[in-house]
Amino acid sequence: MEKKITIAIDGFSSCGKSTMAKDLARELGYIYVDTGAMYRCVTLFALRSGLFDGDGEVNVPGLERAMNEGLVNVSFALNASTGRPDACLNGEVVEKEIRSMEVSGCVSKVAALPFVRKAMVEQQQAMGKNKGIVMDGRDIGTTVFPDAELKIFVTASPNVRAQRRYDELQAKGMPADFDDILKNVEERDYIDSHREVSPLRKASDAIELDNSNMTIAEQKAWLMEKYREAIIIGV
Repeated sequence: MEKKITIAIDGFSSCGKSTMAKDLARELGYIYVDTGAMYRCVTLFALRSGLFDGDGEVNVPGLERAMNEGLVNVSFALNASTGRPDACLNGEVVEKEIRSMEVSGCVSKVAALPFVRKAMVEQQQAMGKNKGIVMDGRDIGTTVFPDAELKIFVTASPNVRAQRRYDELQAKGMPADFDDILKNVEERDYIDSHREVSPLRKASDAIELDNSNMTIAEQKAWLMEKYREAIIIGV
């Protein structure tokens, strides 16, 4: 029986990290955790609770108070039809709601807040304490699991990522404008890379994957090869 390891997949928004991580976890029989969905759930709570002002700024004391009072509970529930975990906010499945452009436009500001990151990181570390986990996000290999046996850093050009996001929203029947999405992608890149706490950066021991021109099949083959190499090194 192969030993279980921790796999950290970091990278820019709309690189296909979540799909990649979900497929890899299913292939390996590992647990998958979409950390981006966790921050999106907190953002959805803030939006629903009127914690953003007219300029799109967060009411920081209000959100911190709500989290300290236990009013923001993020969890995952297995979707029987897809076989994948759906994100839940206070027990409500919100997988579709957290993928909206409104949430996408606000999530980086919420994710940059130190108290939000602290709460989510603690929860993520608890989820992965027994290994056998694939987790994707912005700071998994640098902050959440700095000792992960396999770290992947995913990137792709902004235009390619915006097109993927556009296609995804169109397929779901959700409103989408390519120029708005491209602007959102570029803004999120800047905020994620320049925030004070756990900024997005490639860990020194991470393997970079530019999937701009890769097919899903090529990407899967590449990931499995890196997984096998990590297992051999760790034996």
